[in-house]
Amino acid sequence: MRTPALLSLALSLLWRERSAAEVRTLFWSLLIAVSASCSIGFFSARLQEAMVLRASEFLAADLVLSGSQPASVAQIDKGQALGLQHAQSVEFPSMLASAQGLQLASVKAVAAPYPLRGELKSTPRRFAEEQAGGLPQPGELWAEARLAQALGIEPGARIEVGAIELTLTRLLTYEPDRAGDFYSLTPRALINLSDLAATQVVQPGSRVRYRDYWRGSAEAVLAYRQQTKPGLAAHQQLLDARGGNTQVGGALSRAERYLNLASLAALLLAGVAVALSASRFATRRYDTSALLRCFGLQRRQITQLFCIQLLALGLFASLLGALLGWLGHLGLLHLLGGLLPEELPAVGWLPALAGIASGLITLAGFALPPLLNLGRVSPLRVLRRDLQPLPVAAWLSYALAIAALGLIMWRLSLDWRLTLALLGGGLFACLLLGSLLWLALRSLRRILENATLSWRLGLGQLLRHPLAATGQAMAFGLILLAMGVIGLLRGELLDNWQNQLPSDAPNHFAMNILPEQRQAFVSALEQQGAQSQPLFPLVPGRLIAINQQAVQQLVSKDSQGERAIQRDLGLTWAGDLPAGNKLTAGTWLGTTRSGLPGVSVESKLAENLKIQLGDRLTFSIAGQTREVEVSSLREVDWDSFQPNFYMVFAPGVLDDLPLTYLTSFHLPKSQEDALLPLSRQFPSVTLLQVDAILEQLRSILAQVSLAVEYVLLFVLAAGLCVLFAGLQATLDERLKQGAILRALGSSRRLLQQARLREFALLGTSSGILAMLGCELVSYLLYHFVLDIAWQPHPWLLLLPLAGALLVSLAGSLGTRRVIHASPLSVLRES
Repeated sequence: MRTPALLSLALSLLWRERSAAEVRTLFWSLLIAVSASCSIGFFSARLQEAMVLRASEFLAADLVLSGSQPASVAQIDKGQALGLQHAQSVEFPSMLASAQGLQLASVKAVAAPYPLRGELKSTPRRFAEEQAGGLPQPGELWAEARLAQALGIEPGARIEVGAIELTLTRLLTYEPDRAGDFYSLTPRALINLSDLAATQVVQPGSRVRYRDYWRGSAEAVLAYRQQTKPGLAAHQQLLDARGGNTQVGGALSRAERYLNLASLAALLLAGVAVALSASRFATRRYDTSALLRCFGLQRRQITQLFCIQLLALGLFASLLGALLGWLGHLGLLHLLGGLLPEELPAVGWLPALAGIASGLITLAGFALPPLLNLGRVSPLRVLRRDLQPLPVAAWLSYALAIAALGLIMWRLSLDWRLTLALLGGGLFACLLLGSLLWLALRSLRRILENATLSWRLGLGQLLRHPLAATGQAMAFGLILLAMGVIGLLRGELLDNWQNQLPSDAPNHFAMNILPEQRQAFVSALEQQGAQSQPLFPLVPGRLIAINQQAVQQLVSKDSQGERAIQRDLGLTWAGDLPAGNKLTAGTWLGTTRSGLPGVSVESKLAENLKIQLGDRLTFSIAGQTREVEVSSLREVDWDSFQPNFYMVFAPGVLDDLPLTYLTSFHLPKSQEDALLPLSRQFPSVTLLQVDAILEQLRSILAQVSLAVEYVLLFVLAAGLCVLFAGLQATLDERLKQGAILRALGSSRRLLQQARLREFALLGTSSGILAMLGCELVSYLLYHFVLDIAWQPHPWLLLLPLAGALLVSLAGSLGTRRVIHASPLSVLRES
């Protein structure tokens, strides 16, 4: 038979059998897998495309020189000599006050021609039409609407910024170099650079970010980069269109990772459903294959015929899944709208092609081995229906499935090490949990001796197919486990963490306290009845070398150590070990072997930077270099809501440098009105309300969790496909068993009771697995990550009940033919 005729025959047979249960299950499993993959693919692609196309706008320039100190005159002269356009900004946190309220804000002082790329956007009043361009003039302030709302004011009102008052003239709606607002926990304000000195907020030692913006031809920008980079100070870095938009990427990397894992779970469950459906698909076509062999088709043509059917079904399901994935990613964009740039560009069809490829890989890896058996069917099966084809080697089936899993995992992570770790760990966990569940099912045989007939029939069905029952229970157990963990992450973990804090735990931080204000600020806190922690001196500095070796050469990418060396650390000194700190090695700032001053390093940072006792550390602080020796390592309680530091120096090492003081204090909510006069009395001091930050963190966590739950709908649908595929795999046997029982006098009610007991037990087993898994995960998070006391979660007892109800409902719908089918017609067909 020629290829066109074979293609026509394959498609006509597939169309005729389109209503077969196994064909429908195959179709829906692939549809769900491709939809989930394409939703995440389109979402990630649009985000990446936005970061690439608008990287320069996120920077507000072609190149930015950023640092905690102003750029040198030589650095600015180099850019101007190359003909580059130049602008400056100074950004700092400050408390803003009005007659009605007080609010911490992130203030940026700018001057023309800022921005060099993109445009500022603002409105003259709430809900007015947005306008592009312009800058705050001297004496003016532009603020976000949420800042004006927090202060209870409208445009035209006066706002205190440090030592001066400015007029709110416009509501800021867009800053080009703000990127996303994932980490922006405070509202934004813009002032003119000429007003900065009068505010008296920026003092030596204050936390300030200076930015110099450059714009020009690609050649001039490259030349400036090459000339400036070798002479950068330790606190400075150059940001360009390639690496300057890492804030957006870093902000959403965790959310993308969660979504990819959820998408992977949907793909894996869909693969299990495909494998079960393909097995029944092949079994029910043994007779067709034998008949076609009698008509003269060769073994190779039989295999091609059914592979064409499989490919046609896969392509149709994948194309429709890609369309649904496009619609699904729009829902993701809506749920994560607050974490994304305002406008995302359209992308091509590459994510759809990748999703379709994932679906076809899943189909080939899980469905091809059973289909290869069809070419081995003997023509004698037409006369002897008990003849079975020689099965494909088991190693080939497993190898194809594992290869498909590996390819899909790699496509979602693009990391072979992570792929191998997930694949190996997942297979080990499945084998362990599956074995325990299989042994539990086997132990139920003793219970059957004294059970009623409905229980014996229901449990007997599970015991006849223990591997299939184990697989289904594990699939639904993983779904319920994922949903239970999301429930914990959404609220309980954060609530428990906050509730376990002492009632008088500090709920405010005070930063940028000048040395001459120290005593007066402490006295003001005492007058307000605030419970204050000790004041710690604070000097910003950067670690630049360990044992005379540049620190950049010693840390791994994306580690805590790399993040620590890419920014200024808050350095302090203390004569005694601070509260909440515990020495793990060495002596507290004791005499060092080299005679250098001692420093105590936080133990986890020391581990990431490979710092040991006796190592020499070199710091760049306010343009000066200081060398010290590590005298001790210590653990830090970061959840104590009191000032904590990575590095604590011996007294006398940093005394001659510009410094400010930092402290935390507890102020009851009933006395929060005292913050307003406190801020006015000390305009340079930044007051940070911890309660507001916790509320912002909870909002962000809820938003990301909601998006993960959205993707978990695909996981739930894939799990239902697994259940229906497993039911379809045993449907023929169930029909025969039901027909025999009906012929022997059993009632429909008895069969219905047996089904309900079988599926209720299966769902309860899934819920128990999920409950135990959730408790284990929560224990690990509490003990090893959050370091708080673990307690049981009684609400997780609802998981077995939810599993029983869900599986019972789905199982009853999937096997309703067993009850309603005529016993006579079933027995005749068999």
